[in-house]
Amino acid sequence: MIDPFGRHISYLRVSVTDRCDLRCVYCMAEDMTFLPKSEVLTLEELERLCGTFIDLGVRKLRLTGGEPLVRKNVMSLVRGLGSRIGSGLDELTLTTNGTQLTKYADELAAAGVRRINVSIDTLDAAAFKAATRWGELDKVLDGVFAAKAAGLHVKINAVALKGLNEHEFDRMLAWCGEHGFDLCLIETMPLGEISEDRTDQFLPLSLVRARLKQNWTLTESSHTTGGPARYYDVAETGTRLGFITPMTHNFCESCNRVRLTCTGTLYMCLGQEDAADLRAPLRDPALGEEGLRAAIADAIARKPKGHDFVIDRRRSAPAVARHMSVTGG
Repeated sequence: MIDPFGRHISYLRVSVTDRCDLRCVYCMAEDMTFLPKSEVLTLEELERLCGTFIDLGVRKLRLTGGEPLVRKNVMSLVRGLGSRIGSGLDELTLTTNGTQLTKYADELAAAGVRRINVSIDTLDAAAFKAATRWGELDKVLDGVFAAKAAGLHVKINAVALKGLNEHEFDRMLAWCGEHGFDLCLIETMPLGEISEDRTDQFLPLSLVRARLKQNWTLTESSHTTGGPARYYDVAETGTRLGFITPMTHNFCESCNRVRLTCTGTLYMCLGQEDAADLRAPLRDPALGEEGLRAAIADAIARKPKGHDFVIDRRRSAPAVARHMSVTGG
């Protein structure tokens, strides 16, 4: 699959549910209204849809949410997709908040998952509870170490938030180095209405990187995981530090990704509203597999050059109305 700008689309991120057991302040409103189950694709439909993407050239799949591991019987989907590794699919990964990892880490490894991203914005228990509204840091850390024990490579994702964790990144980098985890810092993005003011939250990672370089030896790395992060090798720890900078240095020119929601809606860009309905052709027996492939091809032909993310006080409304939990992180 090649988009209008010559980019090969080889990476599909799949939101298997919009539901989550946390309410992170930059991601969700506290009082969320979730999709009715009648609108959500079955796990079998998601597997079939992912299979079509694999047949069309997708080599990497990432399962996201919401929180993917709160979906009932989600491991049946993981096992089904894992069986495609080596048969068109190179890698199956997962982004999780870590709350369910003590339960599922071993099963994920057995299904063929080799690495996961775990979202932890702070190592301070009180700040963690404030950021997630009711999360328990110890429970998440237990999950992280269960994943490590299961043989999964762990990358910690942290959204950089002014006033929450801006003075904690040295500590987080040291902690990750101690346990062999990579760390990836992410700029907050204007997705969905939340109760906080994103101009108060936004912290440019150019500033964070400059601060970290005062205490750490950071060398630009050619390492890539197929996503948008730009990596640095950390000499003192032997681990990597990634930066995802959609606001200060966007990564649109090399974008190889599209995002599928649990309703079968395909977003060709995280920062644009244009989308394609794949649920209808998926469920229409008259169209068959060729009709589904044609709908995907039409969507890829509409992939835009880049996003329109802006955070400033002159634009109080989010750039995109949907929450990150709908599209998948």
